Amino acid sequence: MSELRTGRRKYYDLFSRYYDAFIRLHSGRDEDDTRDFLVGAARLDDRRAPRVLDVCCGTGSVVLAFADRYPDALAVGYDFSRGMLNKAREKDGADRVVFVEGDAAALPFADDSFDVVTCSHALYELKGEARRKALAEMRRVVSPAGRVLIMEHEIPRHPVIRLLFNIRMLSMGSADAHEFVKAGLTPYRTIFSQVELSHSRTGKSKLMSCQK
Repeated sequence: MSELRTGRRKYYDLFSRYYDAFIRLHSGRDEDDTRDFLVGAARLDDRRAPRVLDVCCGTGSVVLAFADRYPDALAVGYDFSRGMLNKAREKDGADRVVFVEGDAAALPFADDSFDVVTCSHALYELKGEARRKALAEMRRVVSPAGRVLIMEHEIPRHPVIRLLFNIRMLSMGSADAHEFVKAGLTPYRTIFSQVELSHSRTGKSKLMSCQK
């Protein structure tokens, strides 16, 4: 792992203590709506025991929502931050989820292992080649009939909020994060054969539904 990624991991190990409170303050009621939208987009209701992988799972809110909706699922949460994973393991329902520590650009799973792979509001933190490899890895481990669901922030329309958003993207340490968010569907269409775009109810997040 690069020195930059090692530094980011240490940052998130520390930030994990405050992460959920920060998200609640930042998102309010939108957090539940956005998470429910993502889980619903997986279209797994016809499967009794779906196999779900949440990459960059953080403190586990998305993968725990899948485990709650599908009690017989094989639900795996994957993140590079041990601190984030430890917080996820403390939550209700965590006993129904397998949490794995590792690099998103090198997933330790066999080809075609999962019915759905998700990654929520995290890809913009990866830089250049690491992001491309992570997307390629998600494509590799999802089944041929499965979906890779990537949720990212939509660029705000309000000028002041858009300015703050741009500052946040640039603060990630590289203009690459900002350029990625602006690039729309292009980064996904270079990896996947089919990409569909939809938006959360509030319009603050966009969802890329990708198939091999």
